[in-house]
Amino acid sequence: MKPYADRFPVALRQLVTDVLVVLWVYLWIRVALWINDVVERLAVPGQKLESAGSGIADNLADAGGKVGRVPVVGDDLTRPFTGAADAARAIADAGHEQQEIVGRLALILPLVAVAVPLALVLFLWLPLRLRWMRRAGIAAAVRDDAAGRDLLALRALAGRPLSELTRLGPDIAQSWRAGDAAAVEALAELELRALGLRVRRR
Repeated sequence: MKPYADRFPVALRQLVTDVLVVLWVYLWIRVALWINDVVERLAVPGQKLESAGSGIADNLADAGGKVGRVPVVGDDLTRPFTGAADAARAIADAGHEQQEIVGRLALILPLVAVAVPLALVLFLWLPLRLRWMRRAGIAAAVRDDAAGRDLLALRALAGRPLSELTRLGPDIAQSWRAGDAAAVEALAELELRALGLRVRRR
């Protein structure tokens, strides 16, 4: 496979496009990381809620344990502390649940943000780039052989627009069928130029 064209304008365009694609991917990866950071900051209130709830629940449970030692009325005095400790644990659980939801969002949202740009690169740009590299590599390998020039001429006849073919003459297809060397050369050169490859005069 041939990574870049021989002709300067085409090679420069390919190089600039490749650099822009790499920058495009890098930019979206940075955006995904930024989204991850922003979303993870939303977990801070949940962490504080969990920490505060757990601390209050532990303190209330301690206080309830101490009050429970009071003779006769200890059990009655413990109930409000136990209820408050349970409420504080519920607050801590809510904070923990919020952190889990934020953690899932911090994973999903960056993936969604980077998936579409990467899909455009992988399914649109990359196949076209690889197809050109394969075609250009084959064309560069056969351009010096007589049989290869015939194949390039046939490829030009089959694939180039009619407007380009008619510039070579109204009877270019007939001349190629007749084996006219000048017609074969002109068609082969047309295909090579379309691929951005240097035409080697024979």
